[in-house]
Order: sequence, then C-alpha cells, then structure tokens
Amino acid sequence: MSKHIGIVACSAEGAALCYRTICEEGDRQLGGYHHPEISMHTHSLGDYMDFINADDWQGVADLMLSSAKKLAKAGAEFLICPDNTIHGAFEMVAPKSPLPWLHIVEEVAAEARRKGFRKLAVTGTRYTMEGRVYPQKLSEQGIECMTPNEEERGRINHIIFDELVRGRFLDDSRDMFHRIINRMMDEGCDAVVLGCTEIPLLIDDTSSPLRTLDSTRILARAALRRALG
Repeated sequence: MSKHIGIVACSAEGAALCYRTICEEGDRQLGGYHHPEISMHTHSLGDYMDFINADDWQGVADLMLSSAKKLAKAGAEFLICPDNTIHGAFEMVAPKSPLPWLHIVEEVAAEARRKGFRKLAVTGTRYTMEGRVYPQKLSEQGIECMTPNEEERGRINHIIFDELVRGRFLDDSRDMFHRIINRMMDEGCDAVVLGCTEIPLLIDDTSSPLRTLDSTRILARAALRRALG
C-alpha cells in the first residue's frame, strides 16, 4: 500500500507540473497507469500574494495550514508544497501542522549534494532569491550559492509573475534566462536551481548553459519515493 500524498498548492502551473510528474513517474515505476493516491488543495494565488506583498508571512503560514488541515481530513498522510516562495513561512507552519512535510529546498539541497555540486546559481521569485531559505539549507549541505544581480532579479521576478504563472512561455524570456545563467557560470557556478516551480516549463538541461536542479520535479520524485516506501 502506498501513502496518500497531499499537495498544498499555490500557483497553478507549478502545482500542475508537480502533480503530473508524480502521476507519470508513478506509472513508469508501477505500470498499468498506477500512482499513489493524491489530494490537492489550494487557496487563491491572489490571497497568498496579498499577504506576501504586505510582508505578512504569518498570513501565508495560516493559508498553508488551512490547506494542510483540509488535506488531513481528506486522508493525506504527508504533505508537499510545490512553491518555493511560500516556504519562507515554513518554520511557522511545521510546528502546527497536522501532518509531516517534505521541504522543497531540503530536497533540492540533498539532490545537489548527491550530484556533487559545490556552487549553485539560485533563480526564482525575488522573495526566494533575496530570502534566507536557500542559503541556509544549501549551507547545511556544504554548498555555496549566489543569486543574479539586482537588475537580473527584477527581470526574473517580472517573467515569473507576468508570464509563467499565467502559462506564457516566451522565447525572449528563455533567452534572458540563458544569458543570466551563462554569466553566473562564468562566475563559478556549476549548476542552477530552477527555484520557482514554473521555471522548468521555460528552461531545462537542453536550453541551460548549466546543469539544472528542477525544484518541481525533485520534490515530486521525493514525494513518490516517500509514498512508495
């Protein structure tokens, strides 16, 4: 018997990619279209953004906990959240959660260590790139990280919120990511974290100058491993 996965969703494209990955890779492992039981709950992205823009991370945590409680009632046995940004509230969520969680950044850090990466370029929303979650979790694994410069962070944030979360994937934006990653490669990075769960829909190992750490699929695969024991 596999464990029931609960997905605390935030933005549609990232949550959909995570869900689809679990289903597709479950089928590849189990055959016959099988995958673990999955339930998902999401509050409006707009509700999350209202709290984030007000720098109210307790409000973000309350939304995450609301989803967690509903998923527990639906029978989920553990939780994941395919959204890097709102993990900024995770420390306020975990102690009050009715269920255990997999932490997306911890899973990325573990994968980076497994692959032997030493210095990562971190891309994501401005909140992710300028926050402390990635530096802290990567440091725990003995891995350095750096973020794009201020102008680049603004451009990436714009692409995420004005394009990717709305399902728009433009060649010009892909080219911009390519230039930013290429510059960071020149500064010594040996891999790039796709630290917004929509970025893997725009760029991947075939289009990136550096090897990628796809936070969405890394989390999905970790959830599948946990569910299958």
